[in-house]
Amino acid sequence: MASSIASAGGRKPVFVVTGPSGAGKGTLIERVLPRFPELAVAVSATTRPQRDGEEDGVHYYFLTRADFERRVAADEFLESVNYVGNRYGTLRAEIDRLRRAGKAPLLELETEGALEVKRRVPGAVTVFVTAPVGELERRLRERATESSGEIEGRIATARHQLTEQGEFDHVVENDDREEAADRLAALIERELAAATMAHS
Repeated sequence: MASSIASAGGRKPVFVVTGPSGAGKGTLIERVLPRFPELAVAVSATTRPQRDGEEDGVHYYFLTRADFERRVAADEFLESVNYVGNRYGTLRAEIDRLRRAGKAPLLELETEGALEVKRRVPGAVTVFVTAPVGELERRLRERATESSGEIEGRIATARHQLTEQGEFDHVVENDDREEAADRLAALIERELAAATMAHS
């Protein structure tokens, strides 16, 4: 199915924020969003069960595994990954929905999905959020509810993901939350201004 994403001339860029678990991607996004009314976080689709208090289409688009796989086969996803036994992905239709509303879509993704979007969306702006390795390990251990083996697995994954940061357009180190949020905001402001100038 052809999508308007690839031919989004004159529209705002797609922003992708990625990085290892524990880097604080979500926190930085929460701090930056209120500064940019034109930014909107894309809602991901998932096969995981809906939890109490979650709304379909607000927190996630909740799909059956069969429906998810059918949509993957029909190329309706920009990216999709397996994570802890469930499928997650970004529907092309979600990006189109946000752009029709005049918004710049912002995606928070694992590095694998972020690289997929970079390959498939011309002009996508990819940002890798990093933190010192010791700090990453401390955060992962602090919030872990899993066994020590699983924690070590997450730390090993985070260390590997740190080696991928050169694949992305920008790197923001989250050593101090306020400063990191300011750096991310400045970067978004520059990219939005550049997109506006390119199409004015």
